[in-house]
Amino acid sequence: MKPPLFEYCAPRTLKDAVAMLAGDPGAMVLAGGQSLIPAMNMRLASPARLVDIQHVDGLKGISIENGRIVVRAMTRHRELELDEAVFRANPLIREAMAHVAHVPIRNRGTVVGSICHADAAAEMPMVLLATGGSVVPEGPRGRREVAAQEFFQFHMTTTREPDEIVVEAHFPVLPEGAGWAFEEFTRRHGDYAIAAVAAIVEPSAGRVSLAACGVASRPVRLEASEQILAGAELTPERIKAAAEAATDAVSAPDDMHATNAYRRHLLSALVRRAVVKAASRAK
Repeated sequence: MKPPLFEYCAPRTLKDAVAMLAGDPGAMVLAGGQSLIPAMNMRLASPARLVDIQHVDGLKGISIENGRIVVRAMTRHRELELDEAVFRANPLIREAMAHVAHVPIRNRGTVVGSICHADAAAEMPMVLLATGGSVVPEGPRGRREVAAQEFFQFHMTTTREPDEIVVEAHFPVLPEGAGWAFEEFTRRHGDYAIAAVAAIVEPSAGRVSLAACGVASRPVRLEASEQILAGAELTPERIKAAAEAATDAVSAPDDMHATNAYRRHLLSALVRRAVVKAASRAK
């Protein structure tokens, strides 16, 4: 299949890119294109204008500053996955990244693009949420920072304004001694998650962070489970209770991949596995 006709723009500066995006209500941003181009070919997306940001100065690269990993808009999945400094700062990212599609797609797709695409079953939006990260959109009114908890609204729907470009994603560095884990269930490796869980255990703070994807209309924090585990010894009984509480977060209806009941069962099992693994890695 072929996409509908569209105007193609290739700005060299962020100012020009923002102006081109704001100049057409039907415009969309093109970064890696691994989600947008297939959607256009299947006529699920019909942008009147594509603003290709791959040549924009300042939108490439990764840096670690002020306790956070700054991932710029044109950073490919594979770049982030293989970065050793990122791995030392937050190993959860690499563990989750191994489940994102396949290597050829990770070579082209961008991390920020996946976050903005906001598929409810995608891994990186969920990791951003689990770590308490944020994104930085820039538009005609300037630049702002939006917490992950406020950014994701619904399946493929975020609080980004139509005339804004998300220029950065910020993943916090894991605290010293924190344990991490990522658990996912799919029909085939590389598929979107039927259910997935990210866990961070911080013994010194008595805190456990949990998030899931594939089970609701957006990635979700498992707050009821976090409260059960907060400040307590992670005994098998308490972990089991937290896993059972997580099932209330499942709102996805029955579909061709799984029933609601099956997702509830999966989520409970994955929470239990993730917390046990993260706790075993904590120091």
